[in-house]
Amino acid sequence: MDALCGSGELGSKFWDSNLSVHTDNPDLTPCFQNSLLAWAPCVYLWAALPCYLFYLRRHHRGYIVLSRLSRLKTALGVLLWCISWADLFYSFHGLVHGWAPAPIFFVTPLVVGVTMLLATLLIQYERLQGVQSSGVLIIFWFLCVLCAIIPFRSKILSAVEKGKISDPFRFSTFYIYFALVLSALILSCFREKPPLFSPKDFDTNPCPETKAGFLSRLSFWWFTKMAILGYKRPLELQDLWSLNKEDRSQMVVQRLLGEWKKQQEKAVRILIRFISNPMAPTWWGFLVAGLMFVCSVMQTLILHQYFHCIFVMGLRFRTGIIGVIYRKALVITNSVKRESTVGEIVNLMSVDAQRFMDVVPFLNLLWSAPLQIILAMYFLWQNLGPSVLAGIALMILLMPLNGAVAMKMRAFQVEQMKFKDSRIKLMSEILGGIKVLKLYAWEPSFLEQVEGIRQDELRLMRRSAFLHATSTFIWICTPFLVTLITLGVYVSVDQNNVLDAEKAFVSVSLFNILKIPLNMLPQLISNLAQISVSLKRIQHFLSQDELDPQCVERKIITPGYAVTIHNGTFTWARDLPPSLHSLDIQVPKGALVAVVGPVGCGKSSLVSALLGEMEKLEGKVYMKGSVAYVPQQAWIQNCTLQENVLFGQALDPKRYHRALEACALLADLEVLPGGDQTEIGEKGINLSGGQRQRVSLARAVYSNADIFLLDDPLSAVDSHVAKHIFDQVIGPEGVLAGKTRVLVTHGISFLPQTDFVIVLADGQVSEVGTYSALLQRSGSFANFLRNYAPDEDEEHLEADSRTALEDKEDEEVLLIEDTLSNHTDLLDNEPVTYEVQKQFIRQLSAMSSEGEGQGRPVPRRHLGATEKAVPATEAKASPVLIQEEKAEMGTVKLSVYWDYMKAVGLWTTLVICLLYGGQSAFAIGANVWLSAWTDEAAMNGQQNNTSQRLGVYATLGIMQGLLVMLSAVMMAVGGVQAARSLHQALLHNKMRSPQSFFDTTPSGRILNRFSKDIYVIDEVLAPTILMLLNSFFNSISTLVVIMISTPLFAVVILPLAIIYLFVQRFYVATSRQLKRLESVSRSPIYSHFSETVTGTSVIRAYCRSQDFEAISDVKVDANQKSCYPYISSNRWLGIRVEFVGNCVVLFAALFAVIGRSNLSPGLVGLSVSYALQVTLALNWMIRTMSDLESNVVAVERVKEYSKTEPEAPWVVESSRPPADWPLQGEVEFRNYSVRYRPGLELVLKDLSLRVRGGEKVGIVGRTGAGKSSMTLCLFRILEAAEGEIRIDGLNVADIGLHDLRSQLTIIPQDPILFSGTLRVNLDPFGNYSEEDMWRALELSHLHTFVTSQPAGLDFQCSEGGENLSVGQRQLVCLARALLRKSRILVLDEATAAIDLETDDLIQATIRTQFETCTVLTIAHRLNTIMDYTRVLVLDKGTVAEFDSPINLIAARGIFYGMARDAGLA
Repeated sequence: MDALCGSGELGSKFWDSNLSVHTDNPDLTPCFQNSLLAWAPCVYLWAALPCYLFYLRRHHRGYIVLSRLSRLKTALGVLLWCISWADLFYSFHGLVHGWAPAPIFFVTPLVVGVTMLLATLLIQYERLQGVQSSGVLIIFWFLCVLCAIIPFRSKILSAVEKGKISDPFRFSTFYIYFALVLSALILSCFREKPPLFSPKDFDTNPCPETKAGFLSRLSFWWFTKMAILGYKRPLELQDLWSLNKEDRSQMVVQRLLGEWKKQQEKAVRILIRFISNPMAPTWWGFLVAGLMFVCSVMQTLILHQYFHCIFVMGLRFRTGIIGVIYRKALVITNSVKRESTVGEIVNLMSVDAQRFMDVVPFLNLLWSAPLQIILAMYFLWQNLGPSVLAGIALMILLMPLNGAVAMKMRAFQVEQMKFKDSRIKLMSEILGGIKVLKLYAWEPSFLEQVEGIRQDELRLMRRSAFLHATSTFIWICTPFLVTLITLGVYVSVDQNNVLDAEKAFVSVSLFNILKIPLNMLPQLISNLAQISVSLKRIQHFLSQDELDPQCVERKIITPGYAVTIHNGTFTWARDLPPSLHSLDIQVPKGALVAVVGPVGCGKSSLVSALLGEMEKLEGKVYMKGSVAYVPQQAWIQNCTLQENVLFGQALDPKRYHRALEACALLADLEVLPGGDQTEIGEKGINLSGGQRQRVSLARAVYSNADIFLLDDPLSAVDSHVAKHIFDQVIGPEGVLAGKTRVLVTHGISFLPQTDFVIVLADGQVSEVGTYSALLQRSGSFANFLRNYAPDEDEEHLEADSRTALEDKEDEEVLLIEDTLSNHTDLLDNEPVTYEVQKQFIRQLSAMSSEGEGQGRPVPRRHLGATEKAVPATEAKASPVLIQEEKAEMGTVKLSVYWDYMKAVGLWTTLVICLLYGGQSAFAIGANVWLSAWTDEAAMNGQQNNTSQRLGVYATLGIMQGLLVMLSAVMMAVGGVQAARSLHQALLHNKMRSPQSFFDTTPSGRILNRFSKDIYVIDEVLAPTILMLLNSFFNSISTLVVIMISTPLFAVVILPLAIIYLFVQRFYVATSRQLKRLESVSRSPIYSHFSETVTGTSVIRAYCRSQDFEAISDVKVDANQKSCYPYISSNRWLGIRVEFVGNCVVLFAALFAVIGRSNLSPGLVGLSVSYALQVTLALNWMIRTMSDLESNVVAVERVKEYSKTEPEAPWVVESSRPPADWPLQGEVEFRNYSVRYRPGLELVLKDLSLRVRGGEKVGIVGRTGAGKSSMTLCLFRILEAAEGEIRIDGLNVADIGLHDLRSQLTIIPQDPILFSGTLRVNLDPFGNYSEEDMWRALELSHLHTFVTSQPAGLDFQCSEGGENLSVGQRQLVCLARALLRKSRILVLDEATAAIDLETDDLIQATIRTQFETCTVLTIAHRLNTIMDYTRVLVLDKGTVAEFDSPINLIAARGIFYGMARDAGLA
């Protein structure tokens, strides 16, 4: 180098330590300045060039139009190039004129000139590639400015010293160069306009990150706007940015952490040396302090970029997993669905996918941790020599211990997941069948089941919490013991080994570095273990059997036929006997085919087989054309009525209107508060059973398919509506005439109009033929018909001719009455008079909005022009039945923390805090002791009483570990206690909530409380609190130590604390709200998912799988929208807080330099090594504070649902009825009125009637007359507005609900079973003997079915009883009633889903078995009640007629009209 710089006046040596180091006013030689300093930026740019060009080639974004900014930048580049050339030519000029300049004056201008030219070209190339802000060039200009600062100072100093400027030309070109470079740096910080042909942003609220410049991205400045907004007011959904198109997550930065740590450690060592060396010039100290600061800031920036990328990657993992699970759920077979319930699959989505997201950021530790360990070891070896090996040996010994603890914790985790799954599964069933539980008074049995599972769960939790405490103890003590042993060995090995400040504190810092990877590795390993469990679960689910799409041949078929089955044998699951065997069926195109047969003979299975829902064992199925399917139990989505009917097709007003008209829905639209824009609740809760079925039918009609598979759509509607639908839709004159229709039905009256009839028995076709042919054949079908329809035909003919005219008008009136009153009532399928409705729905939305926290209801979208074609939709507001779940606003109230503290136990809380304080005191003590020890050495060059020093140090450290362990144990106990009491309160309150609560709250929302929120309380809160306490006391002790050693530091504490608090307030406000929005947007993913799982057969039948996948993706994206800013907010915070921490390091070092005259090296070591830890502690503190805030929300949500209004007490001890009550079974209504909710119209008005014990009373009335309401009042599901009901003279309002409900029996309208054995479904309390059960099954005609099952009474019913037919489920309900044998029996239209034969059996059973009981029957089919003692006719909530059937027919009133319609009068 010296040769390059030449000699002579302008020449100089390359390096001169007297000039640069050993002086109070350091400078660099001109040669150094001209060579290395000038070349550094150039080297950087050329080195970065190849990679950068490659990157630009790959990421072309369209070119940017030449702007003023771009022109200016280019001009500056050209000027810089000119200046360098001017320097070069000046050198040549000198050469020519005979004073030869040194070679460096040729080389440097050439290098700089070429580089400036390159930079100029790069500016233009970037513009053509569409780069708006160039990081590469910003860094280049920054380096240029940085390297020019030193010559800037020296040139001025030398001119001042000499009194003249020695080289005026180069002097002036340099300052011009400096000004230009500085301008270039400033200009490069501005952003260019977006590229010309970049896609138009239609996005109302794009993410600013995409447009942010390099510096803004580096420091996450782009996020500040949201932080400020979140600080001013709570964020809402519309404030969130749209997701980035590409959500890029290339790993920008590899882990440079090891390197940075290395730099820091070296710096600590130099600083301590500097303070120990009183001769050194002061500026050395300042330089070191500055270097430490720059290192930390760089580390911060790079680390956070890395984390940002990696977290975004984690987010994409989660999205992917959810998407895959959703798609799989659409194609799994029924047997798989039986194994894994909706609850379990939802768990895969919520818990397991989330785990992935949580672990991804730490995967890098797998290689970076070992690297950090190796580096730290290397430096330690340099520092302390072989005595390090003692410490290393200890670490290695502790590794397997940590591993063992992690393994054990993992085993607990797996078990816990199992319990959790079964608890959630049970809960979701309870919520699904809550009404049945209430009617049967079965809540205690199920409560006990849930609590049993919860007990096991908590037992495991407690165990793993203790393990956790042990591992915490090991972790806290490891670095300490290692330090102790290493230093101990070092001092004892050799008398000359003196422990001075440098050795001690550099070692302590290095051991602290070791602490993190050594702690993280076991944690990472246990996390990986958890992930592998989750992976296995997900893998297991994804590798389950799928339905065979080729099972039904859709392309080819014998000409003239629409559906054919050749020798088909089908089963629901491979391990079950086939449900249908050797079927041969051919359905001609355009035919209407009826499928009839007794309950459980396989009618619904046949439809499922045609849809490809069953597993085909042999044979062939052909079905050509598109399919529409109406299931036996209507599947309704939670969206508007119109969306339910359109089902994803475009709106064609004419066709839509025709479909509604045919399905008798127009009159319902009049009544529904929002017309066809009314939102329908989960599972169609605000429609009556008949309305649901008709919506489901309208969906099929609108779909305009070729083949219609109708699974008993007429059973859920009243008989005259059934007639209307058959005539208008299904029959030969209906809308579907000419299409192929397969109709499963129990209605005999429609059979004459079908093209032919298929009779099934025991899963086989027993006969096929036209109606008349089957009658002639006098097989089983003919006998069956003759019994049930004596001379119906002749009668029909007469009646038809006679009433053809009246009929037209009558039917209109009937229909209007039926549909008007089919009121959207929420408690049952029994409507109320229609004036009530509009008010009622308003009440409802008001009510649900109160329940879910105040806030504006969400406006529904407005109607488009095309939708106006349907008159009913016009000018109606659209109330929302189920309110959107509200996110709580603002700060978490202190009362929530108080609640949690009370749940943990106040004393426990206090003790934990004290223990932590003690632990910090001991930690400081140990380090201060170490510092004193090292100072002692410095005084006389040799150490005395080493053993005493070591002993005290050891004691202090061990005490610290013990206190930590104690506090962790206390927290574990407290956490489990809190988890128990919070869950218990929630569960007990939910079991006691009135039915109305469940009707207005989606089950998904309640389940969310039981799964996600309880999970947080169980597993997240306690560790978070421990971490918070840990980092809080850490930060405090750091500040204390720094203050003691360098009192000057007190000056900067205040400003730093203010910045810190300021950042913290901003961040917490924003991140808390983001977290809340995230949990609110999470529920819809799961609700939609469980809705999909229940409706898969419909979705597949209509070929809508892809659309549903898209809907699910949209919902997931909406959730990501709040996740993404949340991740960014953490990075934003990290950078700002770490800056504060880096300032602490800087000032600690600076003040140590300033006050070095009166500081001992030991104290400085102490204060700086503490300061290096402070960044981490501060960052963790804010992070854990906000984590705590966002997680405490779970307590808030659980509390909210633990305080809802309960129903009346189950047992009132002071007034329990006598044990044998009711003896007579006499029921009396006295001036009884009832309404569904305060402020609504009365449903039953002033009802007074008396049913004598043992009477059989039929209750009839038009839909909406209040029939079901009466039964609900009897069970006090609805409480009286005025008046009373007396049973055997006892007022039912005076006794407890269970005393009342357990003495009544109901066979409800929709039969609900719970997953579990048949035995539990019949008798959950285990009150009855085996013989009783078999007897009940025999009487309810289930005996043959149950005996045919290998498990007998232990036959496993699947969730909701899916593996029994609806008829069989109804019979199970009958068996329940027979077991209870109470004096009063209520039948609620229980015969709707049953064929006539079974219906007769049931009626016969009821007549014989309940001979002495009082029976109240709500009848659909009048022939069932014609032999009852009396019939009650209700009309608009009042008694219209009440007398024996004979008298009523003679009276020619309402009842007569109904009987005439049914052909019974």
